[in-house]
Amino acid sequence: MPTILKIKGYRFFFFSREELREHIHIQSQRGEAKFWLKPQVELAKNYKLSRKELNEIEKIIDEYYETFIEAWEEYFGS
Repeated sequence: MPTILKIKGYRFFFFSREELREHIHIQSQRGEAKFWLKPQVELAKNYKLSRKELNEIEKIIDEYYETFIEAWEEYFGS
């Protein structure tokens, strides 16, 4: 379960054995979420995070998008 980024109380990571479509999991003390990265950034699942938190997470994903994609491709192969 590689952690890619920790920022603003969120941990961005992916599981080593899960589906092939690029995505990122986010965990905080308040809840968890999963966002698809391709074909576009999109909320896949949410557990207890507010709309405000999800908006903040989406902005972080946009800012670090290339980092997440590169980490995915390095770990799983392109």
